[in-house]
Amino acid sequence: MINESYILRIVREDILRILAEVRRGIPLDSIKKEVKISSFFISKVLKELDREKLIETKENLIKLTKIGQEKSKNILRKHLVLENYFKRSLNKKAAHRKAHILEHYISEEVTKNIDKLYTLKEIGIPLTKCRLQKNSLIADIITPDYKLFERIVSMGIYPGEKIDIVSITPSYIVIKIKNKKFVLSKSISKILKVLKYEKT
Repeated sequence: MINESYILRIVREDILRILAEVRRGIPLDSIKKEVKISSFFISKVLKELDREKLIETKENLIKLTKIGQEKSKNILRKHLVLENYFKRSLNKKAAHRKAHILEHYISEEVTKNIDKLYTLKEIGIPLTKCRLQKNSLIADIITPDYKLFERIVSMGIYPGEKIDIVSITPSYIVIKIKNKKFVLSKSISKILKVLKYEKT
């Protein structure tokens, strides 16, 4: 079960990103339309952001303060890196949606790896076509099913993450990410695109 603090963190990041994107005041209804979650969580986060002096409300419009603009820079930058990467193979709306899911999970290191992937012409090969190898990089998760995409990402398997392919059988593939092993069915493995990772 997802706990409240996790939901509040995601809502906080979403609100800061939205306000950073528009760069002006927007009404509460616009935030609710974009974030699409219970008003309880939105109100709680807005009160917290106001208390921290990251936002201000003028004439019923919510906008970032100077401190808020500074705090939201990295959130927006991460989103844009992801969105630009996914635009290589998706339309703007789909790229935005994928970026919106992934931005809450990844570290600065993974963001840099995705930025590196963006400069490469290769888009990777399906994991099912790989051999046993270390130092691979997940290049993409190719699925139109956003719930499946989010489920895979929530496990810690996402574009930009380094993996080792440790075992291949007719039914499944075992990969290792950091110190954690994942047993993936062939149906999941075939939607993961993988590249050989080389440090620069």
